[in-house]
Order: sequence, then structure tokens, then C-alpha cells
Amino acid sequence: MATIKDFSALKSLRKDLKAQEEARLAAERQRLEDEKRLRTEADIFRSSVGKIAPLRSNEKAALFPPQPLPIARHHIADEQAALMESLSDEFTFDTLLDTDENLSFARPGVGSDVLSKLRRGHWTIQNQLDLHGLRRDEAREALGEFLRQARRRGQRCVRIIHGKGLGSVNKEPVLKQKVRNWLAQKEEVVAFCQAQPADGGSGALIVLLQSSAPAGR
Repeated sequence: MATIKDFSALKSLRKDLKAQEEARLAAERQRLEDEKRLRTEADIFRSSVGKIAPLRSNEKAALFPPQPLPIARHHIADEQAALMESLSDEFTFDTLLDTDENLSFARPGVGSDVLSKLRRGHWTIQNQLDLHGLRRDEAREALGEFLRQARRRGQRCVRIIHGKGLGSVNKEPVLKQKVRNWLAQKEEVVAFCQAQPADGGSGALIVLLQSSAPAGR
């Protein structure tokens, strides 16, 4: 004989089944409403667009990506060639320039006090180039580029370290004379002299470059 507890459980089960069925019906109604809405929207789109036909032309636009800017290789080569030609190994300044026993140099027309000031360290050394370990052509190119950059930066006084030749085959300062000859050929070089012992002595030169002010100031 069924008890009150059994009837209560059965009643609860029926309630759950009814709720599930109502939820299923609600979901089905929502699905049908969504489908109807989509069909309506599609009909509206087709009616507004009208009849369509695919394009007959098979031509496609040719898209060309932007080309990289050309590298001025010839321009660079011309600059390097001009630099090599502008600093000749055949040039010597022994008979053309104001020199002394220390192979100091002052361009003609420069006041006599310029070299004296340069030797005394009147101008602060603003940059330096070390040519140690470079071959002749490498040193010549490095020197030209260094002077060009120094002028662009507005530097007035620089140091060129050519070495004393202690590491060369014959213990001779190969670059010492060549650097002097190269410097004498550069118009932006006003004067140069051997460095003081504290600045490199016979292994370096102190170089004064042109400025907008007169060289003696």
C-alpha cells in the first residue's frame, strides 16, 4: 500500500517533468521565432538589393608593393674615390708650408702665434682618432672621414694618434710622415703640431681645424 511519502515524491517528480517540458517548449518557440526573424531579414535584404549577377570581367587589379629606395652605391663609390684621390701619398709639404724641426705645420697666412698656442694646449682636444693597426689605405680613408665628421660637429681641435712605429717591421713610424702629408692636403686643417708627452708625444698630432672665427682667436 502506497504511503503518503510515496505520493509526495511522485507529485514532486511530476512537477519537475512539467517544468522541463515547459522549458523545452519555450526553447522551441524561441528557435522558431529566431528562424522567422532571420528569414524576414533575408527577404528584406533581397528585396532591397534586387536581382544580382556576377561580373563578367575576369580582370584583377595588379597590386605592386612599394619598392625600397635605391642605395646610391655609385655615389658612395664616387665619394670614396674622391677621398682617396684627395689625399695623395706623393704629396710632401717640406718646401711649401711653414714647418719647423718638429714637423709642425701652419697654413700660409695663419698668424705665427697659432702654432705657439696649439703647442701650449690653448684649444681643448674635442675628439681623437687612433690609427694603430690600420694599413695605409685604411688609415687614409679613416682620417678623411674623421675630419669630415669633426667639421660637421663643429669641432675645432682634435688629436690624431699615428703611433711611434715600435710595432712595425723596421721599427719605423710608417704612418707618421704620411699622416702629416695627408693633413697638409686638407683645406680644413689650419695647423698641427706634435702632441705633448702627456697627449702622446711623438706618436700623435694635435690638429687645429677651421672655424668661422679667425684662426688666431
